[in-house]
Amino acid sequence: MIHVEGLTKRFGSVNVLDGIDHLQASAEAVVLIGPSGCGKSTFLRCLNQLERPDAGRITIDGLTLEAGATVDRERQRQLRLRSGMVFQQFHLFPHRTALENIMEGPLHVLKESRTAAESRARALLQKVGLSDRADHLPSQLSGGQQQRVAIARALAMRPRVMLFDEPTSALDPELRGEVLSVLRELRQEGMTMLVITHEMEFAREIADRVLFFNGGRVLESGPPEQVLLDPVQERTREFLRKVRTA
Repeated sequence: MIHVEGLTKRFGSVNVLDGIDHLQASAEAVVLIGPSGCGKSTFLRCLNQLERPDAGRITIDGLTLEAGATVDRERQRQLRLRSGMVFQQFHLFPHRTALENIMEGPLHVLKESRTAAESRARALLQKVGLSDRADHLPSQLSGGQQQRVAIARALAMRPRVMLFDEPTSALDPELRGEVLSVLRELRQEGMTMLVITHEMEFAREIADRVLFFNGGRVLESGPPEQVLLDPVQERTREFLRKVRTA
């Protein structure tokens, strides 16, 4: 489902991504961990074409985009449509209701009829446990509810892959549980997922594989029991000690 070869991204003289290779099967859940500034978010943003890589090749669901080639905007758009992204902050339209936020993409990007878009939006609100909040504005929703609307909005575009960039980091512990339960359900349904998180117990529960990023590279990769409980690299062990004592 995802094949990344030699992905490189520079900001000035800094190599934020230094030749990343990544292969991920359909329905596989991969969790990315690592210190701030190590390239995790940039990696997801390159997959979703929010950042243009300087070198490398990205293939998602059979569609390939090669960095450095002439920009094919339609191919870029198609690659972006294959990967839904959920951010730390919710980025909902403040003057649109939960229902309208979810309908926006299907109406204006997928060109669905209003009837079809609304029907799917209501089904997704039910899926994330917010059927009774359809007509609420973001300001009338808790942080956990807003993030669940953001997940429903991403799912409304029918992505083949879901990318989550620390989706619970802006939430207090009680509200985190609301969002994590939605991710667990997506995992059980077989959604291909890449998740950045500092929730180590959740990572251990949901991941087929854990990747430890450090200095723009994948320093360690393996099953969660190995990477999180018995890592090979000293740098991984050091990071996990700091996270668990924070």
